[in-house]
Amino acid sequence: MEKHGVVPDVIDAAPKGVLEVQYGAQKVDFGNELTPTQVKDNPTVLKWDSEPGAFYTLILTDPDAPSRANPEYREWHHWLVTNIPGNDVSKGEELSQFVGAGPPQGTGLHRYVYLIYKQPGKISCENEPKLTNTSGENRGKFSARDFAKKHALGAPVAGNLFQAQYDDYVPILHKQLGF
Repeated sequence: MEKHGVVPDVIDAAPKGVLEVQYGAQKVDFGNELTPTQVKDNPTVLKWDSEPGAFYTLILTDPDAPSRANPEYREWHHWLVTNIPGNDVSKGEELSQFVGAGPPQGTGLHRYVYLIYKQPGKISCENEPKLTNTSGENRGKFSARDFAKKHALGAPVAGNLFQAQYDDYVPILHKQLGF
């Protein structure tokens, strides 16, 4: 995470644990490059060392919106799920539905950062916006660091990241989001 500047752009220190992420046969591997087409659907594998009875928050964020050179919308979050029992994401509270990578044409590689936070218990997110995957509203200028502080999550316990740049799928995604 330090190698790719996630520390300090998104978090203060790299998590000790590894979040295993796969999109079909494509593995996320600490900065490898995947295409928006490869990551357009929810991941097929999400695993981390979880404690029995514990709840977790998952964040997928892009600190490079609209580009790494000009990150005026840092961070643009792609997925946010809280109150995940163990590592069963499907049973968590989805605040922001999954949106795949969609870097604009000509903006180069974007970092897509997965973070897992262990919650101190169940958290209330009734005042947080609930976002669908058909709108880009309220996704820009997000801060994983601020969200974690607001909900007393502490530092992330696991993480991973991939990089992606524009491909032919991006216009389809942007149309879905109303851009």
